[in-house]
Amino acid sequence: MRKDTAFCFDLDGTVTRLEVLPVIAAELGLAEEIGFLTQMTIRGQIPFEMSFRLRCRLLAEIEVDTVARIVAQVPLEERIADFIRAHHEQCYVVTGNLDVWVRRLAASLGCRMFSSRAETRADGRLGALTQVLRKSSAIRELRGQYDRVVCIGEGFNDLPMFEEADLGVAYGGVHPPAREVIDNAAYVVGEGETLCRLLHTL
Repeated sequence: MRKDTAFCFDLDGTVTRLEVLPVIAAELGLAEEIGFLTQMTIRGQIPFEMSFRLRCRLLAEIEVDTVARIVAQVPLEERIADFIRAHHEQCYVVTGNLDVWVRRLAASLGCRMFSSRAETRADGRLGALTQVLRKSSAIRELRGQYDRVVCIGEGFNDLPMFEEADLGVAYGGVHPPAREVIDNAAYVVGEGETLCRLLHTL
């Protein structure tokens, strides 16, 4: 693999073996509501930002630390996680999830994270959203630091990342990649070990 390449990984269903927000929702008794919004977002039936703001509103009264503890227990696809740890200087997690929720999980990977951002209120609950990440912006920022950017993801909300990257890999380890993502990918891979072998050749 070339040292002048940045590898940008979606988090949910790529680095993790489960979607993060539905896991949070199941723990908190909001599975039906958030699951519905998540599936509509993955399929591109509702814009990511609108869906994300609605999902955050549903979780706004839950203490941030409670949510962060739940997220930290979400299982990782260990082969992908190991690749990121071994090449942490070239690897980035690019996620629409909130920094205050996923920071601990990202820290376990040892790489930099691009994410949405929010404030935490004095009572420990979720405050105002200060940034909803546009994944294309993360790729554009990295273009100034690397000769080549490779992205890995599967959901419709990853499409802006694929359109900006030099090379895209549609990964279907958890659920089938969105058709639009496949159409913009150079490779389609369905298993973590195969993905890592491919990344080592790029």
